[in-house]
Amino acid sequence: MPREQSLNSLEYAAMKAPKSLSIPCRAMALAISAGLLLGACSATKTPRSYQSEAFPSETPFQYYSNREPESACEIGKRALLSQGYQIDDAKPLNIRGEKYFRPKQDEARRLTITLVCLPSSLGAVIYANALETQFEMKSKGTSAGVSVSALGSVSLPWSIDKDTLVKVGEETVTAPEFYQRLFELVKSLDF
Repeated sequence: MPREQSLNSLEYAAMKAPKSLSIPCRAMALAISAGLLLGACSATKTPRSYQSEAFPSETPFQYYSNREPESACEIGKRALLSQGYQIDDAKPLNIRGEKYFRPKQDEARRLTITLVCLPSSLGAVIYANALETQFEMKSKGTSAGVSVSALGSVSLPWSIDKDTLVKVGEETVTAPEFYQRLFELVKSLDF
């Protein structure tokens, strides 16, 4: 069948169809189109973290010292110790300290700061990286059991709640002010 005849026959069928059927069909077609359009809008993906990483040359994560790298790291270690950080991994050129915070009764946070000291044309550069880990208290209920040698074991419906901290999130600290305060302390000790 030629193209013109098929279009004409479709037009003819649409004209002959009762008007009451064409309005609901149009409304349904519009509703389906709108639904598909809204679905396409809500399905947009959020950009991945690496897509916004710019790698600028000016960065708040570094501090230059005129000391040798080992001496610069020792000053960084003293700075962390002076603020109550527990040093759990200390190598001559790599320091890692942790400090715990309890902002709410059922919430805990751990701040981990890693300092890496490398040689530079000025003496040493200290690179800092801080990672904040969030924990929440979760309860788990278990039933108690009693064992008597003559009777065997008996499970009783007593419940015991065990509270445990569960890691719920982790994020690198990127606030320049945080690192500025850290390096101001290091600078005050770097005399």
